[in-house]
Amino acid sequence: MHRYRDYNSYLREIFGERVQKISLDAGLDCPNRDGKISEKGCIFCNRHGSGTGAWIEQGLSITEQINRAKKALAKRYKAKKFIAYFQSFTNTYAPVSRLKSLYDEALKQSDMVGLSVATRPDCIDGKILDLLNSYQENHLVWLEYGLQSSHRKTLKRINRGHGVSDFIRSVRRTNDRNLNTCAHVILGLPGENRAMMLETARFLSHLPVQGVKIHLLYVIRGTELEAIYRKGALHCLEREEYVGLVTDFLELLPPHMVIQRITGDPSGEELVAPLWAEEKTDNIQLIREKLEREDRWQGRLFQEYSVRK
Repeated sequence: MHRYRDYNSYLREIFGERVQKISLDAGLDCPNRDGKISEKGCIFCNRHGSGTGAWIEQGLSITEQINRAKKALAKRYKAKKFIAYFQSFTNTYAPVSRLKSLYDEALKQSDMVGLSVATRPDCIDGKILDLLNSYQENHLVWLEYGLQSSHRKTLKRINRGHGVSDFIRSVRRTNDRNLNTCAHVILGLPGENRAMMLETARFLSHLPVQGVKIHLLYVIRGTELEAIYRKGALHCLEREEYVGLVTDFLELLPPHMVIQRITGDPSGEELVAPLWAEEKTDNIQLIREKLEREDRWQGRLFQEYSVRK
């Protein structure tokens, strides 16, 4: 049996074949870094904004990034269809005219079947939602919100710069446009224990969220988190801890939710700790083996409850 509803299988259900995401850097910024909210950013984020740096460092246009990625992905995965994934920083943080130009450029190629936009829940409005909704006639569209945790104290501790209420409000507005919503969460954040992390799973389970990306908190160079780690003030999860947490987390999510990611894949050049985070394939396999060995699956412990506002 399928122990969780993985993203690749979901895409095959829709398109009947392998579809591959192409990560894009649109050269946009973040209000949590440019001074609008703060200049520090989230404690785990570096100058690439969790992205490729293709625009910032190499000056590559959206079209150039796509063409370069296609060659590698077609060779590795035999993929013939692609999704434009605006990943770096906050990809709704610009005038609508600028966003339309970027999204249009990415989607103009006939083999680009989808659009996925990563952003913050405090950087969305009706005009942007209407723009994204306009692409749904011909493309699969997902809007990805970085939540990281459902706990206000944690969001403040990591200098997230928005609240839980911002996330709830934006998810509901996005759902009103019938757009797919994916929530990003991080396991292992400072100050959080197992119960708190699993509460985030319960929180997500009864909002109109169609997908989730589960990340491990890892330390990368050039971040405030690195300084905290170097001082000995941060305990990184052990691999066994993380495998257990993801398994527990999945059981609390509704069975229909698409699991777009169950771990991250940091660059080896940037990774400080934990070093096992770089072993993505092994980590995924360990999670799958635990689910199988213990006869557990996504949604097994899913229960109805009311989301606190």
